[in-house]
Amino acid sequence: MTLRLYSGTILPLTLLGVGLIGFFLLWSVMIRMPAASFRGPLPPLTPAEEASRARLQSHLSLLAGRIGERNLQKPAQLEAAASYIESTLRQIGYGIVSQEYTHNGQTFRNLEATLPGQDGTEEVVLFGAHYDSVFGSPGADDNATGVAALLELAALLKGKRFDRTIRFVAFTNEEPPIFLTGQMGSRVYAREARRRGDKITAMVSIESIGYYASEPGSQRYPFPFSFFYPDRGDFIAFVGNIRYRRLVKQSIAAFRRRTPFPSEGVAAPAWIPGVFWSDHDSFWKEGYPAMMITDTVPFRNPHYHLPTDRPETVDQVRLARVVHGLADVARSLAQK
Repeated sequence: MTLRLYSGTILPLTLLGVGLIGFFLLWSVMIRMPAASFRGPLPPLTPAEEASRARLQSHLSLLAGRIGERNLQKPAQLEAAASYIESTLRQIGYGIVSQEYTHNGQTFRNLEATLPGQDGTEEVVLFGAHYDSVFGSPGADDNATGVAALLELAALLKGKRFDRTIRFVAFTNEEPPIFLTGQMGSRVYAREARRRGDKITAMVSIESIGYYASEPGSQRYPFPFSFFYPDRGDFIAFVGNIRYRRLVKQSIAAFRRRTPFPSEGVAAPAWIPGVFWSDHDSFWKEGYPAMMITDTVPFRNPHYHLPTDRPETVDQVRLARVVHGLADVARSLAQK
C-alpha cells in the first residue's frame, strides 16, 4: 500500500517541482527587473516636458499628417521625411552623415547625427528609429512617434558631454516587404558599422511609443506573458533578448529612477512574437547589444498598420513624459 502510494505520487510531485523551477527561472531571468514600476495618477507635465510636447506634436503633424504615407511605393514622401529629419537635426546644431544605398533601382538613405563623447572615446551608444511607414498607413504611432522622440532626444542632449559618444540614426525601410531582409536600412547600417569596427556598446530602437489605454483588457501578450504583466496598456515596454538582458535592466532602472510613468521590461528568447520586430534585430545579427522601447503596438494599438494610425490617436502628453525618461536612459548608457 505504501509502495503503491509512493509510486502514484512521485511523478506528479516531480512534475510540480520541475514546473516551479521553470517558473522561477522564467521570472528571475526574463521578467524580474530592478526597482518598481510607477503606480498611481500621473503628475502634470513639467515646463520642460510641456515644451517637448509642443515640439513632438509639430514633428508628428509633419511626418504623419502633411507627408503621410512614406515608403518605397511613395518615394517622394519618403524623401520628404528624410529631408525633414535632416533639416531638423541641422537646425539643432548637428552635422549629418547620409548613408545611401540602392535597392531594386531605388536609392534610399539612413541619416546619422553624432554627439561626441569625451576626447578619445571610441565607444558608441546608438538610438535609432525608422522613418518609413507601412503601405496604406500614415504611420503616426508606427513610427512617427519614434522619429519624433529621436529628434527630441537629440535636442535635449545637445551640448552635453558624456563618456561615450551618442549617435542618433533615422533608418529607412523597416516595414514590409523589406522587413527582415538584408535591405532594411538598419541592416545596411549595422553591417557597415561592424565592417568599420564600430564599438557600439548599446543600441536602442525607439519603436512606436505613443499609444496608451487604461481600460482593463486593453493590453495583450503572446503566451505565457499575460500571467506576469498588467492587462492595461498604460505602460512603456523595454524589450530585449536573454543574451543582452543586462542592457534591458540597466535601461529600465535608469528610466524608473526619475520618471513617474508605468514601465515594464522583459528579456525573452528572440523567437517569441514581438521580441525581434524592429531595427534592434539588425544589430543582434552583428553581435551588438541592442533592445527596443515600445508601446507593444499590435498587442495594444487598434490602429496598427491601418489608415487610422493618425496623429490624433497619439497620446502626446504621455509621449512627452516617456521621451524625457529616455533622456535619462541615454545619460545612463553614455556614462562609463
